[in-house]
Parts: sequence; structure tokens; C-alpha cells
Amino acid sequence: MRLYSNEEKDRQTKKEMLKLRRLFKNLPKDKMKAADGLIQEAAFMKVTLEETRHVIDQEGILEKFEQGAQKFLREHPATKVYNTMINRYATVCKQLFDMVPDPEAGKQAEDELMAFVKKARK
Repeated sequence: MRLYSNEEKDRQTKKEMLKLRRLFKNLPKDKMKAADGLIQEAAFMKVTLEETRHVIDQEGILEKFEQGAQKFLREHPATKVYNTMINRYATVCKQLFDMVPDPEAGKQAEDELMAFVKKARK
């Protein structure tokens, strides 16, 4: 089950990259080159987290699993992906915030991105 087609996921990722680049537009050029890779990864992870959360919302956090005669409930694989990725997303965001020389601009960017992380963890 997918939330986005490949084309739509690409559009959403590019949209998020533009948003992040605007947030970090005041970085010095040398830092922006380094930040660009993190921005790309953060954008991809945010869109993937949205999609993964959609799967979890639709299918639940547990799934029935059968192995031979045994039947039991186990954590849905999407839940594992989500938990791992949300932590990595927070790490990438922290790395981006640490590059911002102006604490006030960094605080605004951090507040926006961490609001998403907080919402996603609920």
C-alpha cells in the first residue's frame, strides 16, 4: 500500500527540499554545500515517514503472522521502518540546525522541523 505514486513522491520530496532550502538560505556557501545533502535526505525521509505512517494507520501496528502451524501477532514491518527512520530524521535535522550561525534563524527552523517529528511520534 502506497500513499504516493513514484512521480507524486518525487514532487513531494522536491517541494520539501525547496522548503528546507528556504529555511537554510542564509547559510554561508561552504556550509550550504554540505547542508544540501542533508536537506535532500531530510526531505526524502519526511515524505517516506508520511507514507509509512499512512501504511501504519491503514494496517495497524501489529500483523498476524503464520509460520507453519504457529500463528501469532508481531510488530508490523512498517512500524520498525518508521521507528528507525524517525530517529534518523531527527539526527539529520539536528545536524542541519547545528550549521546555522544565527541562533534565532536556527531556532525557527528547528521549531518547524521538530514540530513535525513530535507530531509523527504520536
